[in-house]
Amino acid sequence: MPSPKRSIHVVAGVITDARGRILLNRRTEDRDMGGLWEFPGGKREAGETSEQALVRELREELGIEAEIGEWVMDVPQLYPDKRLRLEVRRISSWKGSPRGREGQAITWVTPDKLSRYSMPPADLPVVAALRHPDRYLITPEPAADHAQAHHDWHQRLAQALAAGVNRIQLRTPASPARVALAEQAIGAHRGRVQWLLNRDIALARRLGVGVHLGSEQVLQLDARPLPADQLVAASCHDLAQLQAAQRLGCDFAVLGPVQASASHPGAAPLGWEAFEQLREQVSLPLYALGGLHPGDITEARRHGAQGIAAISSLWPAVGAG
Repeated sequence: MPSPKRSIHVVAGVITDARGRILLNRRTEDRDMGGLWEFPGGKREAGETSEQALVRELREELGIEAEIGEWVMDVPQLYPDKRLRLEVRRISSWKGSPRGREGQAITWVTPDKLSRYSMPPADLPVVAALRHPDRYLITPEPAADHAQAHHDWHQRLAQALAAGVNRIQLRTPASPARVALAEQAIGAHRGRVQWLLNRDIALARRLGVGVHLGSEQVLQLDARPLPADQLVAASCHDLAQLQAAQRLGCDFAVLGPVQASASHPGAAPLGWEAFEQLREQVSLPLYALGGLHPGDITEARRHGAQGIAAISSLWPAVGAG
């Protein structure tokens, strides 16, 4: 039997300057994963709290005295030689001028450029959590193909947008009338929303929006189906699908069901422990799916998700609001 991997707890800080730029450290070449960029921080030693560890590490690495702010997320990550848990905290303020006190390069990066920097696997989901929405709406199909049902659907969509949802998977293109419905929604809200069409790569390419791949599509494709400026996501239920989505270069995946849900009535729920065991084996940003509500976002982030994906809990009732 292979020997159990050592477990380490690392605490990292998101340091943001007055211009909104985020500080990154570059790992020196003599270290594991040398040359990669990361959020500054380090290992929590025995007897330390996370706050104490991060204050110490930022003093040693950057020469600053930091005030530790709100928790962002935890990322469990499996490496060949260790099992790591990356805890991420915001730095609310600091004294001193950050500099690389251990010979490392540092740089300030605007959030939209973070993805250009090569990072260790555990840091990649953090970038997604900092830059992208913590909830992903999957629209239900209209009740019927007639004018009133379509009007109700548009009304609910407008209410969801008003509530702050701005990353949406459209599940409507199944008939000419529903393709038209999707086109209307995209045309009316294109600048406000990151749109992804369920499964229909050709239509997504034609409309210039993203695509959300089904779990079987992920295993069948051998290359990313859309260019980098159009989102590609995937539904995943096991490790093989997650690894295939990562190989394809998907921007994120949805993993579940975590809990029992009406949309997956025959599927056995994963539970959070199994979700985390799958999460740690890929670096892909993930949304947790299955019986979840906005109140579950914090729990999802404790297990390495950037948020939740949902139908019913994110889709307003008729007349809501």
